[in-house]
Amino acid sequence: MTASSSGATANPVPLRQDARTIGLVGLAHGSSHFFHMLLPPLFPWLIGEFGFSYSELGLLVSVFFVISGVGQALSGFLVDRVGARPVMFFALSSFAAAGLAAGTAQGYTGLLLAAALAGLGNAPFHPVDFTILNKRVSPQRLGHGFSVHGISGNLGWATAPVFMAGIATATGSWRTACLCGGLFALVVLAIMVWNRDALDDRQGAWAHQAKGGAGAAKSEHPMAFLKLPSVWLCFSFFFWSTCALSAIQSFASPALQSMYGLPLSITAMVVTGYMLCGAVGMLIGGFLVGRVQRLEKIISVCLLGSAALLVVVGLGLLPAMAAVVVASVAGLGTGLAGPSRDMLIKRAAPPGATGRVYGTVYSGLDLGFCLAAPVFGAMLDHGMTSGIFYGSAFTLALSVVSAALVGVGVAARAARPLATAV
Repeated sequence: MTASSSGATANPVPLRQDARTIGLVGLAHGSSHFFHMLLPPLFPWLIGEFGFSYSELGLLVSVFFVISGVGQALSGFLVDRVGARPVMFFALSSFAAAGLAAGTAQGYTGLLLAAALAGLGNAPFHPVDFTILNKRVSPQRLGHGFSVHGISGNLGWATAPVFMAGIATATGSWRTACLCGGLFALVVLAIMVWNRDALDDRQGAWAHQAKGGAGAAKSEHPMAFLKLPSVWLCFSFFFWSTCALSAIQSFASPALQSMYGLPLSITAMVVTGYMLCGAVGMLIGGFLVGRVQRLEKIISVCLLGSAALLVVVGLGLLPAMAAVVVASVAGLGTGLAGPSRDMLIKRAAPPGATGRVYGTVYSGLDLGFCLAAPVFGAMLDHGMTSGIFYGSAFTLALSVVSAALVGVGVAARAARPLATAV
């Protein structure tokens, strides 16, 4: 009887079913990263038309991430209460509204509204995505789901500048580019609505498998998870690792130009290279997740490897083109660590609080983007070009400390039932 039961439990879910959900979540996540970059690629056009300063334009980015960060922490509660799917539909609708607001903006107020709407749309995506993945995708393919999720985010970042600037250049109108961005969000929303059955986290095969059992969620206050040290350690992990990403995305190119004398047309490739290497790393990392119990070990080795490469670039001793390549390859380590990072958070989250935990933890990402850019920008203004790479390496090392402490806590919690049984 036992063998037959376990065989039924182990009956594999069709690959097509898991792949459909993973692909849809990946597309939605890629669109959220796309809208991180709705306005920044158009800054030269906005300066030409309105005469804005870079400080004023930088404030638009800050508005986006402030609203996204606060909203991300709060939206996890909403996801746990009403489900992930309707929140996803609302978020994509907000992106469409952001594109419309930007395309029809008559001044700074209109662009602020567009940035706010885009931030509002971005806020729920991590709680939404990870709730759907954790509840709809079978456990043996969950690592691959996390991998695709990370890759799609990188591709969203990489695609947006080409899409927005390309349309603005081809049509001569930045407004047309914004409206096309809004149309893109509507197309993604239509795809999600058409395939809504694959996104229903309330009907997931794994959503309630522990109901009534030992692993079922205990009845406790909705804010009880905030008392868990693992939640704040995961938050700090995202904060520190995002500080490093912010430095590379925003300042690696001008820093390399200053240090190695390369033209910006060449050094600008470092961001694309870093993201593409990160995507490759995430693909490989998806296979590693299911084979390693202590995930913090993978995270530590990969991120420390990336930190070491960034230090080498900061030393200024490499040939110029080699420095661009080495800085790009550093993205491989951060990508490899991505799926393990997401699985570690899943293991650290208490039952029934998936959305709340992911919302709180991933708000560290928004805070990192908000605070890191001014700090690293000031370093560059003061001629501390090597500090861009040293600082990135240092913040990656700090994120490793956070991940290691989370891993220790998860291992201790897993060992507790065994100790009790003995």
